[in-house]
Amino acid sequence: MEKHVTHSVSFTLDSWSSRRLQSVERCLDDWVSADALAGAALGAPPDLVAAMRYAVLEGGKRLRPMLVLAAFEAASGHSEEPSTAALRAACAVELIHAYSLVHDDMPCMDNDVLRRGKPTVHVQFGQASALLAGDALQAMAFEVLTPSDASVAPDVQARLCALLSRAAGSTGMAGGQAIDLASLGCTLDEDALRHMHQLKTGALLRCSVMMGAACAGASALVTDALEQYGIALGLAFQVVDDVLDVTSDSATLGKTAGKDADHAKPTYVSLLGLERSQTYAAHLLDQARAALALTGLADTSALGALADMVVHRSH
Repeated sequence: MEKHVTHSVSFTLDSWSSRRLQSVERCLDDWVSADALAGAALGAPPDLVAAMRYAVLEGGKRLRPMLVLAAFEAASGHSEEPSTAALRAACAVELIHAYSLVHDDMPCMDNDVLRRGKPTVHVQFGQASALLAGDALQAMAFEVLTPSDASVAPDVQARLCALLSRAAGSTGMAGGQAIDLASLGCTLDEDALRHMHQLKTGALLRCSVMMGAACAGASALVTDALEQYGIALGLAFQVVDDVLDVTSDSATLGKTAGKDADHAKPTYVSLLGLERSQTYAAHLLDQARAALALTGLADTSALGALADMVVHRSH
């Protein structure tokens, strides 16, 4: 007997995401605000708050928060309102993503001047302020996950913090960035390239899915299948990113196009060529869809649509 329906006939991603994006944006705006941060024991410097808000608000696809909420809804069967834990997890993973972009764009890393269609944080506020804003956003992510009231159970707080810290740390995003910097001008084989991207980009995307599952209290079977979905999606995102870097322009991307080749970075396009990279992205999308089918969940429409969007996006 079939227990899963991976796509609802009437489902549209824009309709699904609209209300959820509003909730995420509202919470980010509230939490990364002068009023909220002034309420701390000593208050936060206004210039630092301004740099933090510039880094987080008004831009970005919000893919990671949407993955948290989609995984939570699929695993819990509740699609009306996200739980407090799921909404906090969605915002926390976006704060980590925003911090990583601030630091990655700095002269000591990728030295980029354009992000989300506007000057990067270090260009707008200076390098010292950008460094501190990134540090503060990283810390805030874990503050968001650990509210002082009883709205998120302690065991869920601990699980979410463990997932996010590992995805962001030396065996996740930071480790992948270290490999990336060490690989400039080098030729990596496919296994090494996959490993780098699974850490640098894939770890946080996979983590987003896993955090949603954790908020829903998903079973081991569902969690394992969703993890396979997250792994395939995370790698697909980077493959498509590599493709877009050579096929799109800066205005469309909202960031500098062609920088991978300019910096002699190893990419899927430089290793496999454009056509094989596009074929590989399609193969990873098939893997993600197959993993969703293994969950046995009643409705994984949002997760399926997000995977489609990742592979078929233009920016």
